[in-house]
Formats: sequence, C-alpha cells, structure tokens
Amino acid sequence: MVKKHSFWYVILITASAGMGGLLYGFDTAVISGAIGYLQVLYDLSPAMEGWVISCVMIGGVLGVAMSGFLSDKYGRKNILIISAVFFIVSALGSALAINVTMLVFARILGGFGIGFASALSVTYISECAPPAIRGRLGSLYQLFTIIGISVTFYINFGVANSGTYEWGLETGWRWMLGYGTFPGIIFLILLFFIPESPRFLIKKGNETEAFQILKKINGEKVAIKEAKEIKHSIEVEENTSVKQLFKPGLRAAMGVGIFLALFNQVIGMNAVTYYGPDIFRSVGFENNTEFLATSIIGSVQLVFTVVAILLIDRLGRKKLMAIGSSLMAIFMVLIGCVFYFTPENSGPLLIIFIAGFTAAFCVSMGPIPWVMIPEIFPNHLRGKAVGIATMFLWGANWSIGQFTPMLINGMGGAFTFWMFAAINVICFTFVMTIVPETKNKSLEEIALIWKPKNKNGQDKIASVR
Repeated sequence: MVKKHSFWYVILITASAGMGGLLYGFDTAVISGAIGYLQVLYDLSPAMEGWVISCVMIGGVLGVAMSGFLSDKYGRKNILIISAVFFIVSALGSALAINVTMLVFARILGGFGIGFASALSVTYISECAPPAIRGRLGSLYQLFTIIGISVTFYINFGVANSGTYEWGLETGWRWMLGYGTFPGIIFLILLFFIPESPRFLIKKGNETEAFQILKKINGEKVAIKEAKEIKHSIEVEENTSVKQLFKPGLRAAMGVGIFLALFNQVIGMNAVTYYGPDIFRSVGFENNTEFLATSIIGSVQLVFTVVAILLIDRLGRKKLMAIGSSLMAIFMVLIGCVFYFTPENSGPLLIIFIAGFTAAFCVSMGPIPWVMIPEIFPNHLRGKAVGIATMFLWGANWSIGQFTPMLINGMGGAFTFWMFAAINVICFTFVMTIVPETKNKSLEEIALIWKPKNKNGQDKIASVR
C-alpha cells in the first residue's frame, strides 16, 4: 500500500511526465479536422493525403530511435524537455505554412518531439511508480493521449463552425494546427518541476539523490530495499549493448515488446482517428455533423480509458487485452457490414459500432502496450529497448496513416474494415500465447521472467499466465 503523502507525490511527477501524451493525442486528432480543407486547398491525391497525415511518423520513428540512447546519456527528463520544445515549434510552423512542403517539414519536426515523448514518458513513469499502482500510473500516458484526442476533436468542431467553409479553407485549418502550442507549453512548464528517474540516477552513480526520490515515493524502508535491488540489477549486467536484446531470454522480451507496439497501431483505431470525419461523411454526414460524430467517439475514448485505469491492476494486463481484441474483431466485422450492405443513411448504426470498437480498444490494446513495453525490460536496457519497440509502433502508425485512404479508395470500406477484423483475431491469438502477466510484479521480478531456464540458453518464459 502506498502512503498518502507518497501517493500524491507519485501522482504529481508521473502525471507531469504522462502529459507527453497530450502532444501525441493532439497531433493524432487535429489532422483529421484539417485534412479535409488541405485536400481541397492543395488538390491532394489519396497518396498525398496519406503523406500529409503520416509524415509526422517519419520524425516519430527517428525520434524514438534516438530516444533510448540520448536518454541513457543525458537523462529522461532532459530529453523530454527537448521534445516539448520541438512540438511547440512544429505547431507554430504548421499554422504558418505557406505550402505543402513547409507543412510537411513542420510536421516531421513535431514527430521528433512526439517520438521522444512517446518512448520516454512511459519509461519515466515505469521507473518511478510503485509496483502496486504502476499499471494505473502507466495508463496516465494513454489517458492524456485520449484527453488530447477528445478535446482536439471538439476544437476541430468548434473551429469548423466558427466561419464559412471558405474561411475554414483559408484560415480555419491554421487555427486547428496552431492550437498545438498550448499542450506543448503546458508540458514544458511541468517538466521543470519533476525529478530525474531514480533508476537513471543510480545507473550514473548519483545514489544519494536517487535514494531521496525513492524515499519520497515509497518511504524510507522500501526505498532502501528498492535502491539495493536497482543497484544490484545494474551491477550484475556486464554488457549494455543492444545485441543483448536478441540473446536467449531477452529475445523473447523484445519479441513481446515489438508485438505490443505493432498491434497498438495496426488493429484499426488510428484509421478511425485520422479519417473519422471522412468515414462519417461517406455515409451521409454533412454540414459539420461529421466533426460532431467524431467528437462523440472521442468522448467514448476518454470514458473507457478511465475504465481501463480502474481495471488494469485488478483484472491484469493479459485478460483485458484478450477481452478487448476479441470484441474489436467483432465490431470491425459489423463496421464492414455497414459499408457492404447499407452504406447510405446508416450513420447512427455506424456510430454505435465504431463506439463499441473504440470502447474495447480503450480498455485493452490502447493503454496496456504503453504500460507493458517499459515494464518487461531490465533496468540497464530499458531505454534502448523501449526505443526499439516504439520505433515499430511509429512505423506501424505511419503505415496506417499513409495507406488507409488508398485502401478505402481501392478496396472499399467493407473490405478495409474486415481486414482490420482479421488483424484483431491475430492479436487475440498472440495475446493468449506469448504475452505474460505482469500485474503486481516489481520491475526486477519481471526481469526474471525472461531468464533462460537451462544451461544451453534455450528461451523458456516462466509461467506467469
């Protein structure tokens, strides 16, 4: 049990770091409102439309790739500060863009910031949170992501209704993109008030400072024990090369991390988030009601992300992902049926099915990968491993942003969403077969899961299911 004064201290520092999710959430949602105007303004083809949306992921992949190495050298906090600065500059540059090239450049720069934050916010939280509530605190990143998405959908709706269509075409989309400076500034200010990760400090030899932070988090008795465990786990490892992640034992952890990263993205939620207004417009929504429908889905995301935070440390990660992926497969089949059988005048039915899919996502494959990816790796490799796994996440994110409009235009909505249903079935299978349960385990205990069980180095994952 976490003491009351320690609980609020932990909430303060982890929530501050978790607000990096606001940047990710804002960028994920804001472009869905602007892209309709940009498509007309610059006469974008489906491929170019996908590029304007997905180019931010190029910066994201590069940012994530660098995040582990930079944070291991300079600290989690300092790189998070840089991420906030990049995002602020990107939002301003996007709003002031005079052509597509400038817009794409600004979005790629923002991708660097979001990439840094997406990897390091969850790493920081996992390294500061007590085991008993680490799942709930790790979910804060996803919660802030969903808050960013939900609020931004309503901002898009408000801006779209603030003037004529012609005003939106010339000026409205600039306001949508420019509002990103606010979450960037909030995140930057809060970062100056949080400490560095105690695990990073111990790794760098600053044991006194690290102990004081651990003491504030867990109390003196637990802090002494945890400091010794962290120090020991770092000292017993002889090599911090990335090659270790592909040796027996940790190779299995890396595989699970990559799986979680990929399926956080490819199961279809981002297709709805990026192209929500276009999807609703295709079944008859008009006069900005498509923005309202997308905002309703954003509200569903927010409510069920809170539900996930309440359940994740009670039911466990594995059970929630299994339930969620099976429900998502069902709802994707139903969404595909709407497009196949009754695409006209089926708006209310489509909202219900997309809301159901969204609810299932938000209690499972939405928040849980962000919690588990940093959990499953040992201290000395966590920064690098999370960076590698999150590179796959951003790569998958790019593919969804780039190819969704091409799939819908080429294959049609029905077959596109049935494809996502099949991917969710694959997700369910992998969850049931390779993903361990990490509920209520310390990071050091989780590291033992991946230890080879015999002398010849065969991979054998301890039974924690």
